[in-house]
Amino acid sequence: MKVFRSIKAFLLSIWHSMFFKYAVVCILGVLIVGFLDENSFWSHMKNRQRINELQEETAKYNAEFRRDQARIRELDRNPKAMEKIARERFFMKADDEDIFVLSDDDREIKGVVGDETAE
Repeated sequence: MKVFRSIKAFLLSIWHSMFFKYAVVCILGVLIVGFLDENSFWSHMKNRQRINELQEETAKYNAEFRRDQARIRELDRNPKAMEKIARERFFMKADDEDIFVLSDDDREIKGVVGDETAE
């Protein structure tokens, strides 16, 4: 029992000391500012990570923009480039040409209509 009384006396002396009260207030302040507040250290770290992600995305879009601008300049300077795009993407052709479209798709034949197969 004497041990418990001495422990109780020690804890009460710590509880009544000024250092303990200031330490508790400082620890609570650091926890609130560091983790719970909307301007906390945690939110700052998340915002910095998001900023880095957005900067990488901006760099990617800037590279695409420069590439597209180079294509546009090429199309303005070279009418053969426009003809090439029209032929490749939109299957346009000259009057004396035939177009054959080859595909790597593995489409199954849906059914037979008469003597022809329908896809």
